[in-house]
Amino acid sequence: MKPLTVIGFLGSTLDAAKFGPSRWNKWRPTVSICMQEDLRVDRFILLHGTYHRRLAEYVADDIRDVSPETEVAPHLLDFDDPWDFEEVYGKLLDFARSFPFDPDNQDYLIHITTGTHVAQICLFLLTEARYLPGKLLQTQPQRGAPQPVGTWSAIDLDLSRYDSIATRFAEASAESASFLKNGIETRNAAFNRMIDEIEQVAVRSRAPILLMGPTGAGKSQLARKIYELKKLRHQIGGAFVEVNCATLKGDSAMSALFGHRKGAFTGAVQDRPGLLKTADKGVLFLDEIGELGLDEQAMILRAIEDGRFLPVGADKETASDFQLIAGTNRDLVDEVAAGRFREDLFARLNLWTFSLPGLAERREDIAPNLDYELERFAEREGMRVTFNKEARDRYLRFAEDPGSRWRGNFRDLAASITRMATLSPAGRIDIDTVAFESARLRSLWSGDKHAGDALDGLLSADRLSQIDPFDRVQLAYVVGVCRGCGSLSAAGRQLFSASREQRRSTNDADRLRKYLARFDLDWISVTGE
Repeated sequence: MKPLTVIGFLGSTLDAAKFGPSRWNKWRPTVSICMQEDLRVDRFILLHGTYHRRLAEYVADDIRDVSPETEVAPHLLDFDDPWDFEEVYGKLLDFARSFPFDPDNQDYLIHITTGTHVAQICLFLLTEARYLPGKLLQTQPQRGAPQPVGTWSAIDLDLSRYDSIATRFAEASAESASFLKNGIETRNAAFNRMIDEIEQVAVRSRAPILLMGPTGAGKSQLARKIYELKKLRHQIGGAFVEVNCATLKGDSAMSALFGHRKGAFTGAVQDRPGLLKTADKGVLFLDEIGELGLDEQAMILRAIEDGRFLPVGADKETASDFQLIAGTNRDLVDEVAAGRFREDLFARLNLWTFSLPGLAERREDIAPNLDYELERFAEREGMRVTFNKEARDRYLRFAEDPGSRWRGNFRDLAASITRMATLSPAGRIDIDTVAFESARLRSLWSGDKHAGDALDGLLSADRLSQIDPFDRVQLAYVVGVCRGCGSLSAAGRQLFSASREQRRSTNDADRLRKYLARFDLDWISVTGE
């Protein structure tokens, strides 16, 4: 049997008694727990306030008298208002998150007979939500003559057996979903529904999860958040192990994944546990799983189904109890049809499959992600940077425009925000910085050294063929700056800032107007404004 820990509040009324032999004629719930013949308590975490410290010491001494094997650990927990649900729940949640639970090696009972009704309700909710990973403990006095022992019963909150109380509080679900989204208030309805489903799967299932989506869509980040959510709920105790399968090539792939024994091959100078063993009791994230060879896929399938595999050079299998999260930017259905991915492994992974949309499919989420990236920059660099209103509006118009490709998805967005924040030492991103960044991205997305995409639809093919390649590059850059600026004058200042000091006339707008006219263009035709 595992050691048993009981967690409960000191009963300021029920646990109180006059000092002397007569106290043993009274039922005191906290003491009675440790007097049960069929319940061995190895440790008792006794929650109490400062005002009742003396009573807590008194009760702890009595527990030691009746159950010397029980370690009593008083824990101070004060409430300004013990009937304030928000305060009590918040402080108990903090306690649950900081307590070193070890559910693999210990059992826990949460005593709900003592404490205020608010405290009892909060203990129930936290146990139901698995922040407190145990069963509820209810005690009561025996009928008849007064005696101190009483009776006890444990309540297992396996809610799959209690349909009438299976519904979670909306706040708890919202908290978990927000956790998976890093607190970002995303607006894309389909994405939010998917995150809600992932949250339910993450806390209720240990089956493999398959995350599909283009590079930069956030598969790796979401996998880590799933792990952190499960760890927060005390559902796993091991590590998060991540590997990009595209980096596992040749003979080294087997060794990296499954480990090897010393002397298994040249260079194997010592045993290596391998990634699957390292992920024991935790989560293994195999990113780009479609890059694995067929042999490695077969062994991964065996490890998922049986929890066992054979390290390279070993004559005895080893075990590892991990949850697999797989990521890929390939269409595994096509890969199976082409014979590059095992059909049986795909069938095993396909129980919970989620397709993460790219940034171009979630343009309404660009604004909240913009704020998130600025917060990340502040945490990383120790410097807070913001947009001025005009610059922010201009950048969002550019970013949300259907013509903005965002080929690298959220990685592109993160890099873009980082560049602008870095180039704004005064702490404010202005419209000129936005214009320069917009032009940079358009050039980057063109994928053509002539930057022809920036001019497609603006000039006819015949007109483009008449422009030298050198002039095409320059014109594409000018068009990009114009589209990122709020006016002809602002674009002129951006384009001619270096030569302005050397000229008597500083009419940059007129200079830009004449430049565009050389190609039969004007401000309205370029920007649509």
